[in-house]
Amino acid sequence: MSDGDSLDDGGSSLHQRRLQAAASHAQRVRRLSPKFHESTDPTLAFFYHPRTLSVLVCLLAGFLYVALFIDPSNDILNTRWGLVALCSVFIVISVVLFRDGPFIRPHPALWRVVLALNVLYEMFLVFLLFQSKQTGRQMMAFFDPVLGVELPERSYGDNCALTVENVRGGVDIFVLAHSLGWFGKALIIRNHTMCWILSITFELLEYSLAHQLPNFNECWWDHWILDVFTCNWLGIYVGMKWCEHFKMKTYTWHGIREIPTIKGKLSRAGAQFTPHSWTVYQWAPTRRFKSFAGFIAFAVLIMLAELNVFYLKSLLWVPPEHPLVIARLALLFLFALPSAREYYEYYSNPRCKRMGAHCWMLITTLLTELLIIVKFGRGEFSEPFPAHIVVFWSLVASILVGFSAWQFALAPRLRRHRSSGKKTE
Repeated sequence: MSDGDSLDDGGSSLHQRRLQAAASHAQRVRRLSPKFHESTDPTLAFFYHPRTLSVLVCLLAGFLYVALFIDPSNDILNTRWGLVALCSVFIVISVVLFRDGPFIRPHPALWRVVLALNVLYEMFLVFLLFQSKQTGRQMMAFFDPVLGVELPERSYGDNCALTVENVRGGVDIFVLAHSLGWFGKALIIRNHTMCWILSITFELLEYSLAHQLPNFNECWWDHWILDVFTCNWLGIYVGMKWCEHFKMKTYTWHGIREIPTIKGKLSRAGAQFTPHSWTVYQWAPTRRFKSFAGFIAFAVLIMLAELNVFYLKSLLWVPPEHPLVIARLALLFLFALPSAREYYEYYSNPRCKRMGAHCWMLITTLLTELLIIVKFGRGEFSEPFPAHIVVFWSLVASILVGFSAWQFALAPRLRRHRSSGKKTE
């Protein structure tokens, strides 16, 4: 055998070993990644045929129309259309290349679009993070010329006498927003007890942060009667009823072509926008330390998502009723639905060693929002935390640490010691 043949054989074997190593790594990644029973919907096979060329033609046709018929002299309009085109291309690429998430209804492509929107929002946040506070406020005016102006301070705690007139004056559009918000969080969390824990915790956080955000300065009856026991209760109750309905529902799916009547076909088409199946979240935080830590981390992330929007709109001078705020809340709801499912799979399944893409992306987004708040908040909140607030949360932290030490370290040792003593006797 010649030297050239030896080199060729050696290179070929090296190439084969690399291919085998890559295949082994891919199998390991698939084994450690979260697995969901949902993959594709067999009852709508025609809905899953590739349409990449059709989408490409439609996308290029849209670009051609905008390029030929939009006024090229308006620089701001051109920039906006350019950003829309950029985002559209990224979303299309994401639909083609991203992997499916935990949901398949109404179509897996929808949830790939949701993940793409999360990536785009995160990219915008990263860009915003490297701007000055004043530049960030001017960027808001790019989306709406009326923004970029300092907001008037509004406090809800000026007159706290419990009268019909004061309570009626405290009822506004945000009462509906509270109920809708907790309805959405109930669908995300899927646990009645945890919803109530988070509802009460958020009111305590409002008390604690009222010295920084004036609109947290509410009357006691606004906190507990209007918010917790009226709006939040209504949202949690209706949301959990929806969860119970989906949990008890029998999921037997038939293809549209198999249904003989038009009414049945329409009903099946509407059912495409309901879950393919339903997973009940059993958090069980006292089962083991990982469950307890995961429960606390999940609660912190929910509270972070709640608080970030208040700080961002205050620092960037965006009114609470502005469409940008509403859009951010709607997007976070869409991001959180698959993220919570992936988080729960990672939380509850010992064989799952990797977080899903939706969950990882949402955690990154929330932490980037927090970095923006920390950067832009320098010099804005000069008043220190009141002493009783520091003492209260220090006590809460001590209770959590003490409980975890007892539940997961001391109590098991005592039980083992007692059991070994009984065996000795």
